[in-house]
Amino acid sequence: MSTSASDVVNGGISFWYADDGLPAVREPLGGDTSADVVIVGGGYTGLWTAYYLKKAAPALRIVVLEQRFCGYGASGRNGGWLYNGVAGRDRYAALHGHEAAVRLQRAMNDTVGEVVRVLAEEGVEADVHRGGVLEVARTPAQLARLRDFHAHELSYGEKDRELYGARETAERVRVAGAVGSTWTPHGVRVHPVKLVKGLAAAVEALGVEVYESTPVTEILAGRAVTPYGTVRAPYVLRCTEGFTAALKGEKRTWLPMNSSMIATEPLTDEQWAAVGWAGREALGDMAHAYMYAQRTADGRIALGGRGVPYRFGSRTDNDGRTQSETVEALREILVGFFPALAGVRVEHAWSGVLGVPRDWCATVTLDRASGLGWAGGYVGSGVATANLAGRTLRDLVLLDSGQGGNTELTVLPWVGHKVRRWEPEPLRWLGVQGMYATYRTADRRETATHSTGSSRLARIADRVAGRH
Repeated sequence: MSTSASDVVNGGISFWYADDGLPAVREPLGGDTSADVVIVGGGYTGLWTAYYLKKAAPALRIVVLEQRFCGYGASGRNGGWLYNGVAGRDRYAALHGHEAAVRLQRAMNDTVGEVVRVLAEEGVEADVHRGGVLEVARTPAQLARLRDFHAHELSYGEKDRELYGARETAERVRVAGAVGSTWTPHGVRVHPVKLVKGLAAAVEALGVEVYESTPVTEILAGRAVTPYGTVRAPYVLRCTEGFTAALKGEKRTWLPMNSSMIATEPLTDEQWAAVGWAGREALGDMAHAYMYAQRTADGRIALGGRGVPYRFGSRTDNDGRTQSETVEALREILVGFFPALAGVRVEHAWSGVLGVPRDWCATVTLDRASGLGWAGGYVGSGVATANLAGRTLRDLVLLDSGQGGNTELTVLPWVGHKVRRWEPEPLRWLGVQGMYATYRTADRRETATHSTGSSRLARIADRVAGRH
């Protein structure tokens, strides 16, 4: 059975908003004003930064400017993986030494628990379930990559990670054809929108001024410019992730990579019995064009992957609308993983963008000469990384303003990292389209040949992308 496109709620920002409801939009900026810190972007990064800054220095006047409403972007559309992955760790190890990258990884491991702690302290109910992350291999080549990946994670100090064979994997979740998996406890399933709504409310309760429906058109030293007025502040922090390219002068800074998701109808007890997944782990795989999924609190499967990975000219979508071919491709992944769900209906589909720097490295920066700061480039690992970035921006602002000193966070290797800009069009469109077409071809070849080695095509795509 194939879900008809007309049966699927397409867009509407995301299933998470359909489930929890759209927020009442806050008032826009009412004219020129001043602050101690102005934060551009009301997603996880901007809100966490505002939260920790206001907690550390309550006297600061902090203004958050959001073009639509808090959580409109990736923070309200992601897969709900609160986990310890951080983009660029291997490159940071090459640039700053292995121990520096181990410190970054350790900080990410701790971040998962920090988010859970704050949600509990602030009374935010976000469907938190600490089931860890299970990543499965379904071909010999994927199994070889999985074993290498597992060993690599251990080398960064993750001693509580476990490696499973086919039987142990099936005891956790019955993925068709799974020959092995790796599991880390440093992963939590969350409801993205409940998290961002609760965080926005907590930030406002602390006294931070949050203005919505207020697009920032230009960021300059000492000010953020909007159609409704200019906010002047010694510190202007850009926390715009996949929407960064829309800002004046930033079109080639980070590439807005598209990711798409589907959510099924609630599964029956019989269907869950066929699938397993009692531990509600976040679920991923070792394909080059990988998937990610969660078992939602109301008994659905929400599953995502790269659909149309990039829109020409760094454009972003309208309210998450997704091409029907992408919906069908994600449905095929779902049924390929779980053949017993061949008759299940897909009820919702949506898309969103994530920020990709040219070297695929997440970064946090505060330029002490201009007071301009930014964080992002999470390459899809932003639910937890945004929290670490927010705490790091807090420490950098406090350090620069004389209200604090260097901390463990201000000396992490991703602080102050610089990277070249993306190529102009049409080169970046051709490059991204070619890269993902090559990854998909590599996956098909590995499945067909049962080779134990990764396809040479994938290694070529990695080099072109700048990932290695």
